[in-house]
Amino acid sequence: MGAFISTPGGTDTVDQANQWRLQTPGHQGWKRTARPDDPNRFLMISADCHANEPANLWVDRIDKKFRDRLPRIEVDENGVKWSISEGWARSRLLDNTLAGEDLYRNGRGVDPLERIRDLARDGVDAEIIFPNKGLTMWATSDAEFAHAQCKIWNDWAWETFGKYNDRLSPMASIATADVNLATEEIKRVAKMGFRGLTLPCKPIFGAHDARHPNYNLGMYDPMWAAIQDADIPITFHVSTGRDPRAARKDGGAVINYVSHSLVPTIEPVAHLCASGVLERFPRIRFAAIESGIGWVAWALEAMDEAYVKHHMWSFPKLKKKPSEYFHSNGFASFQEDPVGLDLAVKYNLVDNFLWANDYPHHEGSWPHSFQAIERQMKDLSDDQRAKILGLNAVRMWKFDAGRLMKYREQRASA
Repeated sequence: MGAFISTPGGTDTVDQANQWRLQTPGHQGWKRTARPDDPNRFLMISADCHANEPANLWVDRIDKKFRDRLPRIEVDENGVKWSISEGWARSRLLDNTLAGEDLYRNGRGVDPLERIRDLARDGVDAEIIFPNKGLTMWATSDAEFAHAQCKIWNDWAWETFGKYNDRLSPMASIATADVNLATEEIKRVAKMGFRGLTLPCKPIFGAHDARHPNYNLGMYDPMWAAIQDADIPITFHVSTGRDPRAARKDGGAVINYVSHSLVPTIEPVAHLCASGVLERFPRIRFAAIESGIGWVAWALEAMDEAYVKHHMWSFPKLKKKPSEYFHSNGFASFQEDPVGLDLAVKYNLVDNFLWANDYPHHEGSWPHSFQAIERQMKDLSDDQRAKILGLNAVRMWKFDAGRLMKYREQRASA
């Protein structure tokens, strides 16, 4: 039947499809581990987790003029179910075939106290929380509609997680197609106490259009100024700039994940590093989220190559190479990316990488994170592991590490 794992509700079997998650080479020679039962384990902060919003959240709260445009499920004359979202191509909704641990994982994360228990079970001390159903909030070219949806998420997220913000930290969602609306909402959520923001990978959702404004343009300076003044970081999560379900049928799940979900996250990184934004606003901290890290070394080299070799066209003339702005201001998160970790030391990126378990998504490692960490981080030093697993997130989002350790001690003594 497979190995057994202990869950808050009893004992579940790790089914055959998830057996690979239990594989580990061990931790021989490690001074500390990521194992939940290690009292001296690393400070662990997951830089990418997801909420599990109520299905009726936006329907119940949005202005009635937008209600008929919200994402929904429609059934055609043949009884086929379709997922309809304004900015995405309609997608056939298949019957839920999840089973075993995949089914169990799919229902987690609803209640804050449940999340705290689930995180502790995985050895995690704190988390950054992104939308789940709400990742479609930006899937429209209508700035007012996107803003209205984001504002609902922000209010609900703070109502739900605000009192736990020292370890369950939601990111305020900002629609950026309208600079004025975005700047106004940034100031509002900063006063509420949010630890950070999440912006779409492109301000105008959809295919590339040279007529659309983007983050490299000076028109966004009021927004960057508000972010810098608030001293809260920004994130760009995968699948928020254009439709990630572009490929159909054979190989579609793989093609869409690699080409249309992960890769577009490079775009906002290049916009910030190459446009002079970070010269004008040098205290802005930013991160590409859930995009993996194997691409980072290549992308930094590619930006520098373009800047030097295309010097006759490169504008503005920067004080530093584009890669240097990423090294000083940028981060990227991953779940399992052994290739990226192989490059971390060689290309001086240990200070820029953020580990995440992506709770409760299937792409993540919960509730088997220590095995995933031992598979990937055997060649890193104790100090390097400590930075990637938690200390970099402390710098990025200004967590109180001392308070997190006290929570751990309280739980151990309970």
